[in-house]
Amino acid sequence: QVQLVESGGGLVQAGGSIGLACAASGDLICISAMGWYRQAPGKEREVVATITSGNSSYYADSIKGRFTISRDNAKYTVYLRMSSLNPEDTAVYYCNAHGPVTWIQGCSDDYWGQGTQVTVSS
Repeated sequence: QVQLVESGGGLVQAGGSIGLACAASGDLICISAMGWYRQAPGKEREVVATITSGNSSYYADSIKGRFTISRDNAKYTVYLRMSSLNPEDTAVYYCNAHGPVTWIQGCSDDYWGQGTQVTVSS
């Protein structure tokens, strides 16, 4: 199994910046892409940004130009730097790791962290 441990988050004022980190451990061979999702109160979980082991990244339109995802493959750690935050960014942010591109026995399709709260005050 894979364990994802998130750190960072908290309370930040509108216009400010904050960073998140997520470290993976366990069956690291199971991990391909990593990324961040978020879920605001009363809303469905949505993708924020993802990054492959080759550092190809994807960003949701709502955060393009404001958030930056990065990854340290040696440490199996993914980061999210969030800038120009606004109250609409308030959510629980979840770290995600996708399972292997090619099936490997014992690996799951997705792994999730426990979530970390980010609150942006106006």
